[in-house]
Amino acid sequence: MSTSSRKIAVVTGASSGIGAVYADRLAKRGYDLVLVARRAERLQALAAAITSAHGVRVETLAADLETDAGLASVEQVLANNPAVSLLVNNAGLARLSPVGGAAVADSLSQIALNITALTRLTHAALPGMKARNDGLIINIASVLGLHTLPFSAVYSGTKAFVLAFSRGLQQELADTGVKVQVVLPAATATEVWDQSGVPLSALDPATVMTTDAMVDAALAGLDQGEQLTWPSVADAETIARYEAARLALFSATQTGQAAARLSPL
Repeated sequence: MSTSSRKIAVVTGASSGIGAVYADRLAKRGYDLVLVARRAERLQALAAAITSAHGVRVETLAADLETDAGLASVEQVLANNPAVSLLVNNAGLARLSPVGGAAVADSLSQIALNITALTRLTHAALPGMKARNDGLIINIASVLGLHTLPFSAVYSGTKAFVLAFSRGLQQELADTGVKVQVVLPAATATEVWDQSGVPLSALDPATVMTTDAMVDAALAGLDQGEQLTWPSVADAETIARYEAARLALFSATQTGQAAARLSPL
């Protein structure tokens, strides 16, 4: 990968859906891009369209982030190109079915992409960002990281990790110029549903957000300084009450005593 005189954004899962919209919006903001996904032809077509529309430099990197080789190729870019100032950890996988009837491979592939890849790429990007005291990591989680359905145990578990991991990073980096935003979309009209086991057509259309609307809302939240963005939640007070209750519940655990309600009879 060549170096750039402009800042570079690396976007994973960029060949379609949320990742492709992030690529377009970040190019519009003046970033050069490195687009990562498995489908080389789709990446090249998107790169050509973005270059034509926004006049930025776009490079593509075909990589399977479920594999060591694919991850290593992206890690090299993140670790060695000082122009990289933004990483969008968007690549993700959903296999929505009860654990008791699912193949172990389906669970492991979700963990590999949703957790391991995101963690390794963050590790690769952070040292340079911290050394330059400048950078931004956007992690795409899900509302299912907070709420589990009978068929989403593994997927919800992986997205709960993304949320907790991002919160920890935010505190770790609080006194630096490196920022972390975690985004929690609800149902969004992407190709992830095609292989998920739950077709998009099975959802109430009124509950499904377009990818354009989701990304635009997430970026608006970023511009407003949000560290945690719920693109579809209209009432900020609901979010504030949830955060207050979460912190209060954690505080209530710090007693060193068994709760009286759990005392032996």
